[in-house]
Amino acid sequence: MDSVQVRPMREDDLPSVERASAVTFFEAEQSTRRVSDPEVEPRSTVASEQWIDRMRFNLSIDPGGCWVAVKEDAGAGEVVGFAISQNRGHLWFLATYGVLPSHQGQGIGKRLMDAALAHADGRPGIFSSSVHPGATRRYRLAGFSLHPQMRMVGTVDRSTLPAVAGLQEGRADDFEWMDRLDQNLRVAGHGPDHGYMLDTLRLVVSRDRARPGYVYIDDGGRASLLAAAHPETAQKLLWEALALSRPRTLVNCITVPNEWAIDVGLAARLDIGQEGYIAVRDMPVPAPYLASGHFL
Repeated sequence: MDSVQVRPMREDDLPSVERASAVTFFEAEQSTRRVSDPEVEPRSTVASEQWIDRMRFNLSIDPGGCWVAVKEDAGAGEVVGFAISQNRGHLWFLATYGVLPSHQGQGIGKRLMDAALAHADGRPGIFSSSVHPGATRRYRLAGFSLHPQMRMVGTVDRSTLPAVAGLQEGRADDFEWMDRLDQNLRVAGHGPDHGYMLDTLRLVVSRDRARPGYVYIDDGGRASLLAAAHPETAQKLLWEALALSRPRTLVNCITVPNEWAIDVGLAARLDIGQEGYIAVRDMPVPAPYLASGHFL
């Protein structure tokens, strides 16, 4: 019988891990797609390259949190599962996790999660979870609280955009106060993740000492990560992102403590829906905060 080995990830595993990730999440999204949702599309070549680049970064920063499940077949290894987690100071987060549909229900996911959680070494934890019943059961059994998330999608009614003042382009010398803000909101700073995001995303900040905040915005004008000391600052930052949005945009990872984001989205004429969970252990749900799907 073929055996499955769970072992630390190596850099030369990354292309195989990306392929397993693409198949796993494509099938998961298809199975949970609602009638009103757009058709699920396979991951593009560019998105695959970006995925590998992000995971290579995680592997270089904290390799102890990166694991693969490999099926040994006549000497050749096939990646059938993966768990990529990271420690940042006193916080642990799960960047991505999955098992090929053809190998689910065999205990592989539990072995991968056990390895990733052992790396956490008791730290508080956070990650964004899908609605997959097997995965959510495993997360709850591991002691995580599952907080439903919402998302807002649509085309911004540009007549609703307010004049926003007091924001500036972010720079690397902002990282120190940004990490202090992160610590207040989510236990620990993003540390080296800020440098990676600054290289790949636009950073907009409010340097108001009483009400600081920041948002990373992708090429489509979507807020990839937003943190603020006050809901008013958070709303200004989100409006800035929406002003840069393409015809159809997305605001995701909205939890109940972050209803300020719902108010902005409704004012911009976006539609609200549900999407998965924010899972936390030994920490509150961050607010005012919109988590990054990749760096939490």
